[in-house]
Amino acid sequence: CFCFVAESFGQNYPEEADGTLDCISMALTCTFNRWGTLLAVGCNDGRIVIWDFLTRGIAKIISAHIHPVCSLCWSRDGHKLVSASTDNIVSQWDVLSGDCDQRFRFPSPILKVQYHPRDQNRVLVCPMKSAPVMLTLSDSKHVVLPVDDDSDLNVVASFDRRGEYIYTGNAKGKILVLKTDTQDLVASFRVTTGTSNTTAIKSIEFARKGSCFLINTADRIIRVYDGREILTCGRDGEPEPMQKLQDLVNRTPWKKCCFSGDGEYIVAGSARQHALYIWEKSIGNLVKILHGTRGELLLDVAWHPVRPIIASISSGVVSIWAQNQVENWSAFAPDFKELDENVEYEERESEFDIEDEDKSEPEQTGADAAEDEEVDVTSVDPIAAFCSSDEELEDSKALLYLPIAPEVEDPEENPYGPPPDAVQTSLTDEGIGSEKKRQSSSDGPQPPKKKPKMTNIELQGVPNDEVHPLLGVKGDGKSKKKQAGRPKGSKGKEKDSPFKPKLYKGDRGALPLEGAAKGKVQAELGQPLTGKDPALPIQCTHIDSARN
Repeated sequence: CFCFVAESFGQNYPEEADGTLDCISMALTCTFNRWGTLLAVGCNDGRIVIWDFLTRGIAKIISAHIHPVCSLCWSRDGHKLVSASTDNIVSQWDVLSGDCDQRFRFPSPILKVQYHPRDQNRVLVCPMKSAPVMLTLSDSKHVVLPVDDDSDLNVVASFDRRGEYIYTGNAKGKILVLKTDTQDLVASFRVTTGTSNTTAIKSIEFARKGSCFLINTADRIIRVYDGREILTCGRDGEPEPMQKLQDLVNRTPWKKCCFSGDGEYIVAGSARQHALYIWEKSIGNLVKILHGTRGELLLDVAWHPVRPIIASISSGVVSIWAQNQVENWSAFAPDFKELDENVEYEERESEFDIEDEDKSEPEQTGADAAEDEEVDVTSVDPIAAFCSSDEELEDSKALLYLPIAPEVEDPEENPYGPPPDAVQTSLTDEGIGSEKKRQSSSDGPQPPKKKPKMTNIELQGVPNDEVHPLLGVKGDGKSKKKQAGRPKGSKGKEKDSPFKPKLYKGDRGALPLEGAAKGKVQAELGQPLTGKDPALPIQCTHIDSARN
């Protein structure tokens, strides 16, 4: 007797490259929203590019920071984004409008920002050489979390799956479990390397489903634990990891690790090359190694929340890894047959008759009788993959997609305005001033944006001269290819608006329409436009000489 599990036939992990997402500027970090419909990418020029992951197109670009974006996190409902940049600033953004709600300035670089999984009013921040900080956005207050050793402030932290506890880890391998609301210590243990030697904690990641979490340590081993066992062991416990994952052959150090959406697989990105290792969590066996371009270094990895898709970043480009999709037409039509060559089809006599006179009417029983029943096509059942185990319904206010406005390359100045004759006379009469006025009105009325509130976070004993690892890492090629931060002339500003500024904008407004052709020839010849008199003799001479 053989027993087969249905899921074993379909592999739930990616197997090959499935294209790239080019953000124009260099990508540094990425994260999916809770449903996997939008992908936010932080770039080295300070912009946040939000991709519609279904259409693989850019849905929005937020000019967020001046310096590179080093960490991003979506709120639970998808309406907010929190970002950190290498100039020690943490900002919260409204995704729909692209406006900044709040800013916080820290004394040292930020390694990670994370929303509370159930309360978007709280944000966990991990500054360099400092204890983790929990921000309360509503009143701009902060709480410094307790640490095990005041002399060791290389601390990483993470909320657990529902935000009830905060797990912190230091450079001596000590893990503390703190109650989120009171910051009380409820459990602790030390990660050891088999003997009494300790190893530094590099990151802590939780699965979206289940109670498992992983710890990436400096000894190049990924340890998987059960959170329930940690709480049961209490303070100074000695829990055993469920799995120890490592590359025994190459002794690969890991840059970034995370769980699959269903928590059944773990992916780890190599810190030496663009390579992704995928393990099955329950067994601990390595099932796949995905190799990117040789010679590139990996910066970030994110697994899609509900599908077997991975996004990885190297050399400023987001690579997508997915399963090989094989078309199976018999899944739609069971009697479908693939033909190697054309076959002459023999038509039945009654095949195209409106009513088959020879057909006998069978009695409706079973499935045929059920076809006559009324089918409910109005009510929408919640999608199980989008709901947590303690939720029955989906979030009705969730932001799954962004509206995309089409970019118009040559927009009409006033499509519903006066006829061209009236525009011509107004151009000659009003000159430069009216041109500027009309350009601003074509973009629509824009109320003055409220400047976001900036809060300075004071942390005791934190050095002010620390450099973010993104800026200090050598050999990653970022400094050679593109300069970090927004370039002078702000190339990105043109991209943000579909209405690109035109050349000679200030002078062209004083030209009447019949002089525009002359101005075009002058521009081609490299002559400046004075904007005073388009029919000056010297300009005509240049045009005549060009014709001769």
